[in-house]
Amino acid sequence: MSKKAFDKIAAGLTDAIAIAKGEADPAAYQVHVPANVDVLRIRRNMGLTREAFALRFGLSLGTVRDWEQRKRRPEGAARVLLTVIEKEPEAVARALAAAAA
Repeated sequence: MSKKAFDKIAAGLTDAIAIAKGEADPAAYQVHVPANVDVLRIRRNMGLTREAFALRFGLSLGTVRDWEQRKRRPEGAARVLLTVIEKEPEAVARALAAAAA
């Protein structure tokens, strides 16, 4: 993990702790959700087939296909998940593996 990625995670944890302790207002924090996500580019950059991408991240193969062919557009939480997959795919894979255990 790069120092930049570590620093971002550490800052997020510091903010989360402050919110949990009541020292910070959660309403003051906003998450940027991209308006568009290029699923095909994300998957290809990872070197995965559609099927492997769908299986690895718990997505429907048909949904991934429809997103890539622009028949459908990822909405809300899907765009968030896809953004995290793009930036930190191993973190998502670890979280899903832990949830399955």
